[in-house]
Amino acid sequence: MAFRMRDATGQARWAGGTARAPDGRVRILAPGDVRFEPGRRWRSARTAIEYPVEWRVGAGDLALELVPLMDDQESDSRATTGSVYWEGAVEARRGGQRIGHGYLELTGYGERLRLR
Repeated sequence: MAFRMRDATGQARWAGGTARAPDGRVRILAPGDVRFEPGRRWRSARTAIEYPVEWRVGAGDLALELVPLMDDQESDSRATTGSVYWEGAVEARRGGQRIGHGYLELTGYGERLRLR
């Protein structure tokens, strides 16, 4: 699991995560241990928000490509939480080969989130 929180300018404010080895060992990832590089983008026909739906993610010495199972996984929650965001299932690849599945959440690409 890796995460990055961005500030109002889009720059990383905080990052980190954990990496679990096949033998079950867990390593805590410091902010400098995780890297996010956006790839292909998708624009919602409903909201016109553009999201970077493909990513290259580095976690320590692990490098993965994240590819959505389908592009349109936008959640319009303005009636409840007041936000529109993209979240959904992704395929994890290494060197173009599928090695697993995961979950990706992208917030702050439309209106700025209003935290109370």
